[in-house]
Amino acid sequence: MELVQPGIGLLFWMTFSFAIVMLILKKYAWKPIMKGLKERENSIDEALHAADKAKEEMKQLKFSNKQLLKEAKEERDAILRNARKVRDAIVDEAKLKANEEANRIVERAKDSIQYEKMAAVTDLKNQLASLSIEIAEKILKEELSAKDKQKDFIKKMIDEIQFN
Repeated sequence: MELVQPGIGLLFWMTFSFAIVMLILKKYAWKPIMKGLKERENSIDEALHAADKAKEEMKQLKFSNKQLLKEAKEERDAILRNARKVRDAIVDEAKLKANEEANRIVERAKDSIQYEKMAAVTDLKNQLASLSIEIAEKILKEELSAKDKQKDFIKKMIDEIQFN
Protein backbone atom coordinates (compact mmCIF):
# COMPACT_ATOMS: atom_id res chain seq x y z
CA MET A 1 0.00 0.00 0.00
CA GLU A 2 2.81 2.28 -0.01
CA LEU A 3 2.06 3.21 -3.60
CA VAL A 4 -1.44 4.23 -2.82
CA GLN A 5 -0.43 6.14 0.27
CA PRO A 6 3.04 7.48 -0.28
CA GLY A 7 5.14 8.45 2.64
CA ILE A 8 6.35 11.94 3.41
CA GLY A 9 9.92 11.04 2.60
CA LEU A 10 8.93 9.78 -0.80
CA LEU A 11 6.95 12.93 -1.51
CA PHE A 12 9.83 15.09 -0.38
CA TRP A 13 12.39 13.28 -2.50
CA MET A 14 10.09 13.24 -5.53
CA THR A 15 9.44 16.96 -5.21
CA PHE A 16 13.15 17.59 -4.67
CA SER A 17 14.05 15.44 -7.68
CA PHE A 18 11.40 17.17 -9.79
CA ALA A 19 12.72 20.59 -8.76
CA ILE A 20 16.31 19.60 -9.64
CA VAL A 21 15.18 18.24 -13.00
CA MET A 22 13.24 21.46 -13.57
CA LEU A 23 16.25 23.62 -12.67
CA ILE A 24 18.53 21.57 -14.91
CA LEU A 25 15.96 21.72 -17.72
CA LYS A 26 15.47 25.45 -17.16
CA LYS A 27 19.17 26.13 -17.17
CA TYR A 28 20.26 23.82 -19.99
CA ALA A 29 17.24 22.68 -22.02
CA TRP A 30 14.47 25.25 -21.67
CA LYS A 31 16.31 28.10 -23.42
CA PRO A 32 17.49 25.97 -26.39
CA ILE A 33 14.04 24.42 -26.74
CA MET A 34 12.39 27.84 -26.61
CA LYS A 35 15.01 29.20 -28.99
CA GLY A 36 14.35 26.29 -31.38
CA LEU A 37 10.62 26.85 -31.14
CA LYS A 38 11.12 30.57 -31.78
CA GLU A 39 13.36 29.84 -34.76
CA ARG A 40 10.83 27.37 -36.10
CA GLU A 41 8.05 29.93 -35.64
CA ASN A 42 10.18 32.55 -37.43
CA SER A 43 11.00 30.15 -40.27
CA ILE A 44 7.31 29.27 -40.63
CA ASP A 45 6.43 32.99 -40.68
CA GLU A 46 9.16 33.61 -43.27
CA ALA A 47 7.90 30.70 -45.36
CA LEU A 48 4.36 32.08 -45.17
CA HIS A 49 5.59 35.56 -46.15
CA ALA A 50 7.64 34.04 -48.97
CA ALA A 51 4.57 32.11 -50.13
CA ASP A 52 2.48 35.29 -50.03
CA LYS A 53 5.20 37.14 -51.88
CA ALA A 54 5.43 34.35 -54.48
CA LYS A 55 1.65 34.44 -54.81
CA GLU A 56 1.74 38.20 -55.42
CA GLU A 57 4.55 37.76 -57.90
CA MET A 58 2.52 35.10 -59.71
CA LYS A 59 -0.43 37.48 -59.85
CA GLN A 60 1.90 40.16 -61.18
CA LEU A 61 3.35 37.74 -63.74
CA LYS A 62 -0.14 36.68 -64.80
CA PHE A 63 -1.10 40.31 -65.24
CA SER A 64 2.16 40.96 -67.03
CA ASN A 65 1.60 37.95 -69.28
CA LYS A 66 -1.94 39.10 -70.04
CA GLN A 67 -0.61 42.57 -70.79
CA LEU A 68 2.11 41.17 -73.07
CA LEU A 69 -0.41 38.94 -74.82
CA LYS A 70 -2.75 41.90 -75.30
CA GLU A 71 0.09 44.03 -76.68
CA ALA A 72 1.17 41.20 -78.99
CA LYS A 73 -2.41 40.84 -80.27
CA GLU A 74 -2.66 44.58 -80.83
CA GLU A 75 0.67 44.59 -82.65
CA ARG A 76 -0.43 41.61 -84.76
CA ASP A 77 -3.70 43.40 -85.61
CA ALA A 78 -1.80 46.56 -86.52
CA ILE A 79 0.56 44.59 -88.76
CA LEU A 80 -2.40 42.87 -90.43
CA ARG A 81 -4.15 46.23 -90.95
CA ASN A 82 -0.99 47.66 -92.50
CA ALA A 83 -0.60 44.58 -94.68
CA ARG A 84 -4.20 44.92 -95.87
CA LYS A 85 -3.65 48.61 -96.63
CA VAL A 86 -0.50 47.81 -98.59
CA ARG A 87 -2.29 44.98 -100.40
CA ASP A 88 -5.21 47.27 -101.28
CA ALA A 89 -2.82 49.99 -102.45
CA ILE A 90 -0.94 47.50 -104.64
CA VAL A 91 -4.19 46.12 -106.06
CA ASP A 92 -5.49 49.65 -106.75
CA GLU A 93 -2.20 50.62 -108.38
CA ALA A 94 -2.24 47.45 -110.49
CA LYS A 95 -5.84 48.15 -111.54
CA LEU A 96 -4.91 51.72 -112.44
CA LYS A 97 -1.92 50.57 -114.46
CA ALA A 98 -4.00 47.89 -116.15
CA ASN A 99 -6.67 50.46 -117.04
CA GLU A 100 -4.04 52.86 -118.37
CA GLU A 101 -2.44 50.08 -120.42
CA ALA A 102 -5.86 48.99 -121.71
CA ASN A 103 -6.68 52.59 -122.67
CA ARG A 104 -3.31 52.94 -124.37
CA ILE A 105 -3.88 49.70 -126.30
CA VAL A 106 -7.38 50.84 -127.28
CA GLU A 107 -6.00 54.20 -128.45
CA ARG A 108 -3.29 52.46 -130.47
CA ALA A 109 -5.91 50.14 -131.95
CA LYS A 110 -8.11 53.14 -132.83
CA ASP A 111 -5.15 54.91 -134.42
CA SER A 112 -4.22 51.77 -136.29
CA ILE A 113 -7.81 51.29 -137.47
CA GLN A 114 -7.99 54.93 -138.54
CA TYR A 115 -4.69 54.59 -140.39
CA GLU A 116 -5.83 51.38 -142.07
CA LYS A 117 -9.17 53.01 -142.93
CA MET A 118 -7.41 55.99 -144.49
CA ALA A 119 -5.06 53.68 -146.37
CA ALA A 120 -8.02 51.63 -147.62
CA VAL A 121 -9.92 54.77 -148.66
CA THR A 122 -6.83 56.11 -150.42
CA ASP A 123 -6.27 52.79 -152.14
CA LEU A 124 -9.95 52.66 -153.11
CA LYS A 125 -9.75 56.21 -154.52
CA ASN A 126 -6.62 55.31 -156.46
CA GLN A 127 -8.28 52.19 -157.86
CA LEU A 128 -11.44 54.19 -158.66
CA ALA A 129 -9.39 56.86 -160.40
CA SER A 130 -7.47 54.21 -162.32
CA LEU A 131 -10.69 52.47 -163.36
CA SER A 132 -12.28 55.80 -164.26
CA ILE A 133 -9.33 56.64 -166.49
CA GLU A 134 -9.48 53.22 -168.14
CA ILE A 135 -13.23 53.53 -168.70
CA ALA A 136 -12.78 57.07 -170.05
CA GLU A 137 -10.05 55.88 -172.39
CA LYS A 138 -12.23 53.07 -173.69
CA ILE A 139 -15.18 55.38 -174.12
CA LEU A 140 -13.04 57.99 -175.87
CA LYS A 141 -11.52 55.37 -178.13
CA GLU A 142 -14.97 54.19 -179.03
CA GLU A 143 -16.33 57.70 -179.45
CA LEU A 144 -13.34 59.04 -181.30
CA SER A 145 -12.82 56.14 -183.60
CA ALA A 146 -14.04 58.21 -186.56
CA LYS A 147 -12.28 61.46 -187.69
CA ASP A 148 -15.37 63.67 -187.80
CA LYS A 149 -16.30 62.54 -184.30
CA GLN A 150 -12.84 63.60 -183.16
CA LYS A 151 -13.24 67.03 -184.68
CA ASP A 152 -16.66 67.54 -183.08
CA PHE A 153 -15.33 66.45 -179.72
CA ILE A 154 -12.34 68.82 -179.92
CA LYS A 155 -14.65 71.72 -180.83
CA LYS A 156 -16.91 70.90 -177.95
CA MET A 157 -13.99 70.77 -175.52
CA ILE A 158 -12.64 74.11 -176.73
CA ASP A 159 -16.04 75.70 -176.28
CA GLU A 160 -16.30 74.37 -172.74
CA ILE A 161 -12.81 75.60 -171.89
CA GLN A 162 -13.63 79.10 -173.10
CA PHE A 163 -16.79 79.22 -170.96
CA ASN A 164 -14.98 78.16 -167.82
